[in-house]
Amino acid sequence: MPIKFGTDGWRDIIAEDFTYANVRLVARAHAQALRGAGGQSVVVGYDTRFQGAGFARVVAEVMAQEGLRVLLAREFLPTPALSFAVVHHGAAGGVMITASHNPPQYSGYKIKGAYGGSATPAIVAGIEAALQHPEVYDGLAGSIEPLDIRKAYYAQLDRQLDLDTLRSYRGTVIHDAMGGAGCGWLTGYARHAGLNVDLRELHGRPDPLFHGVNPEPIPQSLGELMGLLADETGTTLGVVTDGDADRVGAVTAGGRFFNSHQIFAVLLRHLHGRGLRGRVVKTVSGSRVIELLARRLGLDLLETPVGFKYITDAFLEGQADESLAVLMAGEESGGLASRGHIPERDGLLNSLLMIEAIASSGKSLDELFAEIEAEVGFRHHYDRNDLHLSAEFDKGRLMSEVQRYTEVAGHRVEGRKTIDGVKLLLAGGASAMFRASGTEPVVRVYVEAQTPEDVRAILGEATRRVLALDVGQLA
Repeated sequence: MPIKFGTDGWRDIIAEDFTYANVRLVARAHAQALRGAGGQSVVVGYDTRFQGAGFARVVAEVMAQEGLRVLLAREFLPTPALSFAVVHHGAAGGVMITASHNPPQYSGYKIKGAYGGSATPAIVAGIEAALQHPEVYDGLAGSIEPLDIRKAYYAQLDRQLDLDTLRSYRGTVIHDAMGGAGCGWLTGYARHAGLNVDLRELHGRPDPLFHGVNPEPIPQSLGELMGLLADETGTTLGVVTDGDADRVGAVTAGGRFFNSHQIFAVLLRHLHGRGLRGRVVKTVSGSRVIELLARRLGLDLLETPVGFKYITDAFLEGQADESLAVLMAGEESGGLASRGHIPERDGLLNSLLMIEAIASSGKSLDELFAEIEAEVGFRHHYDRNDLHLSAEFDKGRLMSEVQRYTEVAGHRVEGRKTIDGVKLLLAGGASAMFRASGTEPVVRVYVEAQTPEDVRAILGEATRRVLALDVGQLA
């Protein structure tokens, strides 16, 4: 079975291809690559998925046999805590056994660099090369030592937050950990920091089946949280972390889903208001609101292909050159990172920053975002379709067709971006982006417009055009 590396590492179905035998192969190749680069130690963690602790133990044993000092987590932990542990302990890299937001039948092998963020293509290429050409290690064995990073990670969060402001908030927050690795970590931090918030847990019991949903902070998975908040008013808030707690979502009073574009905008404005400065980095699928807000705040904007590794690259550039330092960065799927922390998505930190923004302003997230919309002169409405197509679907033909579109649902095409897929810039500030998966017959269609009616019309027409090409392919 060929082991295929994708976003952040390797993911597969447990017991089918994600087996102890294959995990051993990857761990050995990873250890070989780390050793070849002069590395001496590695940090290994896991989330709440089935057999997570067992897979992590296998990784640790193999890497110790390969001569590395291994720090192995005592219990499940969030990916951002694992990434922080890599930096805190000066390790050469990290391994997180998780499939992030994927369905429960999946697990994965996330790779972290020495800087505490997503693996660069060069790191992944080194592991792939070692998989193809394994070497026999005949040196001294390493060791396995227990890792307990909670206290140090909480101290790191202290440094990122305005604790006086955060402690002034006395409202109610519900944390939906979705049965994932964030379980207990936010309430634990609240006790650590002496917060006065009424912080309640939903799905706070670790569950390898994630309480019956895919552990992704999207509306389809948040029905229970939205129901709990349906009758609430004011600044009451629901925060959501995904399976390994690196992504974030939110639900506001009234049971309204507050998407990642909106969270990005509110946190960017809040951090700027605290006096922090730097570049703004967004993936091309991100909202127009972000670029308009960055311009209004006088901040440079960098737009990247989809994938957090590109954001990591920007953070590393900023670490090497202060003039390129990143203030805030994010992707459409809920991964956000900010200045002063590790170059990594952190759903726990971003949850706390949302509470801080509310405490600082006395306003709800909805009110804060409405102010931003008024400031930049753009009303944000958004939706997305993930289209699962036939194996024979010609993605290249689709992209060629999209580039020839002159209108979509009556909205004139005024420009195009081809950073990743094709993003059509439409009249009235709307956009329709078409992006094909590189590993499966899936095309994602992202639409933003200034009214929900326009979003529905554009998304519906764009979807029909993609499906029509698939029908033609099969005929």
